Amino acid sequence: MIHDRAKKFNGIPLSVLDLALINEGSSAAQSFKNSVDLARHAENWGFNRFWFAEHHNMPGVASSATSVIIGHVAGATETIRLGAGGVMLPNHAPLVIAEQFGTLDALYPGRIDLGLGRAPGSDQATAYALRRTLHSSGNEFPQQLAELRAYFEYDPSARVRAFPGEGQDIPIWLLGSSDFSARLAAELGLPFSFASHFAPTYMMQALSLYHRNFKPSKDLEKPYTMLGVTLIAADTDEKAHNIATSQQQQFLDIRRGVTTQFKPPIDDVDSVWSDFEKATVAELLEWPSMIVGSPETVKQKLEAFVEMTKADECIISSGIYNHEDRLRSYEILADMME
Repeated sequence: MIHDRAKKFNGIPLSVLDLALINEGSSAAQSFKNSVDLARHAENWGFNRFWFAEHHNMPGVASSATSVIIGHVAGATETIRLGAGGVMLPNHAPLVIAEQFGTLDALYPGRIDLGLGRAPGSDQATAYALRRTLHSSGNEFPQQLAELRAYFEYDPSARVRAFPGEGQDIPIWLLGSSDFSARLAAELGLPFSFASHFAPTYMMQALSLYHRNFKPSKDLEKPYTMLGVTLIAADTDEKAHNIATSQQQQFLDIRRGVTTQFKPPIDDVDSVWSDFEKATVAELLEWPSMIVGSPETVKQKLEAFVEMTKADECIISSGIYNHEDRLRSYEILADMME
């Protein structure tokens, strides 16, 4: 669960969630170079894992082929855990995912995580293009998950088997932004990662359900939670808030149903949204969803978050336009780890 070189913040490891954001005027190729560079730094700084999220039909996000970019970054690093946060299982045949992650685990043994979500990570037209049947829904997720897990079991009598995949011990996580996956993770005795960085309203309820209903399994003896946090750190509060306007513009575009590349910071974010629009994204712009500020501010607010949630791990997402600013943000966080 935690690799040997991982350091800790207030007793828990910290990890990185990357979307391989494509900056305005840049390219996916450059985003992947930035991801490799960040992963190497994160490894040296003592972060525990480096995950990529699956998204589709978004010109500002390059992490659509999740298993491919995981393999690329794993080959450029040595110890940090790599994984999906997550693979949206309804988009894929479970056998394909078993083979892909079985391949990754064979190439990089003991370093691969498989986080699974039940949302499509896209609109309906894109979901259809991904060859999901139109009647498919998240309610089929438990059956899809059971099928996927069966492919990792050694069963010479099975009619269909995954090679690579069969007999391999690849940690499976359930991801969620509501209580559905919390209940399922508890029932199956799996680790649970909650998307508190974009669904803070349901966070405490989901965590309570997970802990209250957890059943020990061969995979996990006791509950283990990892919570998502949007965090942007800089040397001063003022600079951090300026950097954060890129993330704020992205939130606004998503609410407007607009897909764009990742935008540079602006001096006055209030000039681009109405009071109503600002209110609709307000919960995503403040603690506990988002932490923005100087090292002192970030440390205080992250400590409060860990204390409130009793998280076993936090995974940090930082939408920052300038690569050097993003490195600096994670470096500031790394300086707080023991």
